[in-house]
Amino acid sequence: MTTQVEVTKDSIIGDVIKTVPGARQVIEKYFGSGCFTCPGINMETIAFGSAMHNMDPETIVNEIKKLL
Repeated sequence: MTTQVEVTKDSIIGDVIKTVPGARQVIEKYFGSGCFTCPGINMETIAFGSAMHNMDPETIVNEIKKLL
């Protein structure tokens, strides 16, 4: 039985990376590799990361959803 993961702009970046194969590459593409050494990855949402990197969170969410 597989559980469908829901990814939204309010999803925690670290959780998405752990549960969605390929999501790490999407996060790195838009936010850079610095995310993976930042402790905030386990508390910050895609929306927060997007704001910090001047990105539209829906762009990132939609790209990750294509991986599901």
